[in-house]
Amino acid sequence: MDFVDLRCFQAVVQYGGITRAAEALHRVPSNVSTRIRMLEENLQAKLFVREGKRMQLSPQGKVLLDYANRLLQLAQEARGALHDGAPRGILRLGAMESTAAIRLPTLLAQMHQQFPALAVELSTGAPRPLTARVIAGELDAALVSEPVSDPRLSSQLAYVESLVMITPAGHPAVRSARDLQLDTLLVFDPDCPHRQRLEAWCAKGKVAPGKVIELGSYHAILGCCVAGMGVALIPAAVLETYTERKHLSVYPLTGDARTMKIKLIWRKDAPQPKIHALAQLLAGKTDRITRSQTGGVQTH
Repeated sequence: MDFVDLRCFQAVVQYGGITRAAEALHRVPSNVSTRIRMLEENLQAKLFVREGKRMQLSPQGKVLLDYANRLLQLAQEARGALHDGAPRGILRLGAMESTAAIRLPTLLAQMHQQFPALAVELSTGAPRPLTARVIAGELDAALVSEPVSDPRLSSQLAYVESLVMITPAGHPAVRSARDLQLDTLLVFDPDCPHRQRLEAWCAKGKVAPGKVIELGSYHAILGCCVAGMGVALIPAAVLETYTERKHLSVYPLTGDARTMKIKLIWRKDAPQPKIHALAQLLAGKTDRITRSQTGGVQTH
């Protein structure tokens, strides 16, 4: 195996076929096809199942992909280590929707200012698929909610988010799920940790939602709540820039449901200067954010 073959293999997986991979690598398709064939011959393994023009990974290909991602990442790290060790290249970062919206703009601006040779590619999603992508080597690091239990991962506390229940304006005070007068929940997809926390909170109060509406953004959730369509559980910080907040009632939860810890995760076997740089920036914020975000929200 050589790194050119592995990069071609990685690109075919990423783009789903020879032609698109060749375009991304600035090669002719025949060259990429030859590289894949030579790699299969060298390994004596069939790496892809061909379905027309699309190529799906075989079981053996899935095994190789994990190693290929790590080897290519280590090669990039080695190149950087031969210089001054400063963060450089591309940081492939994953984050939950709420974290990306309310926490990352300032953080990424600081990274750009302090480390101009480092670019960030951001992907958003739910904690479980983001974690899987970090483990697979597709992402360098991700910001996800607890729990983080995979032994292959290192983690560091990044933020502590206060969670609040939002209802249409004028809704009576909400102290438990039994106080809800609307039985419709406004949520993201089932992998969303805020949805899972809300559903668990309702179950603890022995309240069964009458309807669940899945939406694709916090602005959609907030708008639907203002319109009286239902209730939602969101990070308090999401409300800071929402101009229609006066049309909502906001109630903090109590006990363990009140806060959610967000952690930075990365593979233990792939430490890199760029991940260390991000971790150091976050470490400078953690204490302050923990104090400010757990101080509660006014009920109104």
